[in-house]
Amino acid sequence: MSKQEFTITVYTENQIGLLNRIAIIFSRRKINVESLNTSPSEVEGIHRFTIVIHEMEEVVKKLVRQIEKQVEVLKAYYNNNEEIVWQELALYKVSTDEIAEKVKVERLLREFGARAVVIRKDYTVFETTGHREETDRLINVLEPYGLIEFVRSARVAIIKASRGFHEKLREFELQEPSEHVVENEYLDKQDEVFSM
Repeated sequence: MSKQEFTITVYTENQIGLLNRIAIIFSRRKINVESLNTSPSEVEGIHRFTIVIHEMEEVVKKLVRQIEKQVEVLKAYYNNNEEIVWQELALYKVSTDEIAEKVKVERLLREFGARAVVIRKDYTVFETTGHREETDRLINVLEPYGLIEFVRSARVAIIKASRGFHEKLREFELQEPSEHVVENEYLDKQDEVFSM
């Protein structure tokens, strides 16, 4: 089995220190995180982590199980790139004089799906969204024209399946507090041990 890119999604309560504990899970296994995004989810009070790594699927399965052992984690799962719709946002700062003199700006914007978000006398900032390869291509085009600065956001991703995970989270919220334990496989196993 070879390594490939996976996107891990984690639904969690918004608790201080959780990001650090999740990061430790990766660092102990010497796994580099390519991209990390945290944001509110579609369910009030629940946050979503989107983590991108290059790894073998067996390792990713173990990671997801380990992440789910964290008390504040409601659910964690992973997907390959074919199972999700994803984008990254990129901003490019270029010299206004250079770009105006040497490039047809309108053609450039159309070709890369970019738009100008700031136009000043000394610089212009372009914005585009897409996959990493698409945003990298625009870097190569702009470098000869005085690329001053570049930044790319972390990945945002949604699963392609028509039913989102948010429906399950809503069901989970409506359950009685004593029923919450049933949803966590790790806690189920702990209960079995204590009942013996």
